[in-house]
Amino acid sequence: MTRRRVVVAMSGGVDSSAVAALMVEAGHEVIGLSMKTHRGAPKGAKACCTPDDMRDARRVADKLDIPFYLLNYEALFEREVIEPFARAYAEGRTPNPCVDCNDKVKFVPLLERAQMLGADVLVTGHYARIVCDPSGARRLARGVDPNKDQSYFLYRLTQAQLAMLEFPLGGMHKDEVRGHAERLGLGVDVAQKRESQEICFVGSEGYAETVERILGRSLPEGDIVDGEDRVVGRHQGIHRFTLGQRRGLGIAHEEPLYVTGVDVSRNVVRVGAAGSLNAQGIRLERAKWTAGVPRIGDRLLLQQRYHGTPCVAEVTAIQADGSEVTLHFDTEGRSGGLGQAAVLYQDDVVVGGGVIIEVIRQVDRRNHACAVADTLGLTAY
Repeated sequence: MTRRRVVVAMSGGVDSSAVAALMVEAGHEVIGLSMKTHRGAPKGAKACCTPDDMRDARRVADKLDIPFYLLNYEALFEREVIEPFARAYAEGRTPNPCVDCNDKVKFVPLLERAQMLGADVLVTGHYARIVCDPSGARRLARGVDPNKDQSYFLYRLTQAQLAMLEFPLGGMHKDEVRGHAERLGLGVDVAQKRESQEICFVGSEGYAETVERILGRSLPEGDIVDGEDRVVGRHQGIHRFTLGQRRGLGIAHEEPLYVTGVDVSRNVVRVGAAGSLNAQGIRLERAKWTAGVPRIGDRLLLQQRYHGTPCVAEVTAIQADGSEVTLHFDTEGRSGGLGQAAVLYQDDVVVGGGVIIEVIRQVDRRNHACAVADTLGLTAY
């Protein structure tokens, strides 16, 4: 075995702690890095990267007898994750802060710091795999534990980043990781540490109050309207609603109603029956591709939510630089909300992904693709 200088991103949780211990066990020169992203957890939050977590990470590093450095990225996290999260809800979109955090806060600065430390590789506790295709290009793939797979959040990783990353837990299940933590003497408190929730800065106050706290203001009340534009209720701010939402509408109706959209210009929330959520496709912006832009006619697996069930979708239009793409579903169904990440796979391998900017409903497939092409300068099939 070749001894390497390995930097491990340590969050204080069982996953990254087990990874650090496994690297030490393998005989590598290990350096631990932790990122402080906020001053403290909101009340009731199962947050990560809190002061308590940093202390846990330092204790693990001391137990493993490895150097440990704490990096302060509070300002970066505030600018790149927390503020855009609040703005998105105020603009009627549903953001994916974990995607932004991994992209802009974790991997870019951590890889830079690992290179400054002369590391051969940056190792993290993510449940994902890195594989090579026949051309030699590195590809991101799903972790083997379907309940923990995090490839959805990592679709923006580039070839250069993948070349310097390793995800040792991608081939393991969670119970196996906890077993390694116990076997390697990290202690029951680490091995059985509770999971952090997806959005670490949202506590028991809830999303809406978190958005208002970040913005420093309340959002105005407005009307809730049905498909015929008839007023059926009132809302206390569009940031309280997301596509497909059923609970919390405050409307008495003979059949269940769901949020079908938000009209920011009119400060209106639209609702309708379950069938009105059906869509034929979506359009993405800010698309990123791990190993080349797909082609018109490519049929891929599309996942629109973390732990969402993938559906088959066809590429029907794509901008020349690959930054925008239109996809049509094989079978009509529900789409993700505007602002959410949509990730494309070929079997278990990530092809790329982007941010949903349009939901395509009940339209002619070819005419829509051509119309999008005419409007945006895309190449249509």
